[in-house]
Amino acid sequence: MSLPSLPSSTTHGCQIAATLVLATLAGWLSARLNLPLPWMIGPLFAVAGARMTGLGLRPLPGGRQSGQWAIGTALGLYFSADVVAQLALHAPLVVAAALGSLALGVVCALIMLRLAGVDTATAFFAALPGGASEMANLADRHGGAVDRIAAAHALRVMLVVSLLPFALTFAGVQGSDIYVPQARDVQPQYFPLLVGASLLGVGVFKLLRIANAWVLGPLLGVAVAMLSGVPLSALPGWVVNGGQLLIGCALGCRFSREFFRAAPRFMAVAALTALLSIALSFALAFVLDLASPVPLPTLSLATAPGGVSEMCITAKVLQLGVPLVTVCHVLRVVVLTVGAPWTYSLFRRVAAA
Repeated sequence: MSLPSLPSSTTHGCQIAATLVLATLAGWLSARLNLPLPWMIGPLFAVAGARMTGLGLRPLPGGRQSGQWAIGTALGLYFSADVVAQLALHAPLVVAAALGSLALGVVCALIMLRLAGVDTATAFFAALPGGASEMANLADRHGGAVDRIAAAHALRVMLVVSLLPFALTFAGVQGSDIYVPQARDVQPQYFPLLVGASLLGVGVFKLLRIANAWVLGPLLGVAVAMLSGVPLSALPGWVVNGGQLLIGCALGCRFSREFFRAAPRFMAVAALTALLSIALSFALAFVLDLASPVPLPTLSLATAPGGVSEMCITAKVLQLGVPLVTVCHVLRVVVLTVGAPWTYSLFRRVAAA
């Protein structure tokens, strides 16, 4: 006699609960072991590993957006008038980092095109270190394989998030950030103003249909409130840690047994080009370090080919130039999204030649 099956909603609820419990335990253990970015890297590896063994884990619906909101809100508290004035002095550096990321992406795309056995659009948009959704949408317009492109970007972000914090920690990099949050204490009377400013930013970005609304919207909304002199509360530490946990869960749930089985050759080349992009971005940071007073560890985060929220929270936890890293990654996404179609037409002619 067979047992009655659970309703799908109940099954999904159990899978989500199991994911959150596993992620919380992994984050707590990673924090006890003093690992870098424990509340994001711990859940990321634990959930991805469980998924690779066949466990049906699911992320919390809206969890990634909630995590991005927490990160964006925390980052916005760094932007004061003095910080903005200092960032203006580094404008050439920020532009050079963004344009350099576009050039390095083209180099990796040429290698992927030669080794992966895919079409030109798939190779280009899979190798460009932009946002996964933006690159997938652009690739769809040019006939690229959207599923492979999304998988390549998930693998790239996981490698960057996994390797870079450990490399910086192993190198003995100590937090020496001259930038600090302008609101350092949790003040309940000002907390509604913080939430309101952040959600207003999200609403504006959603209305304008701008990508990364849940991380850039709160960042801009809170930064504008700070610059306007509105008194704001700090974000509790457990909220920031919870945001990291939810992002780690969302990233980890992208992986499964079928993830690498679908196109093993393509995924192997995607891993190779992701590692190459990390090495090339560090070389770019080294070159920029020769021409600027910004420390090399901060520049290595500013040029790293990771996601906006992941790299910015890395800078916050390691205390390495949070506003500069944030501005560099925001401009990188803008340059890659706007410049990708034009660059792709040039890339296609070069590939044909």
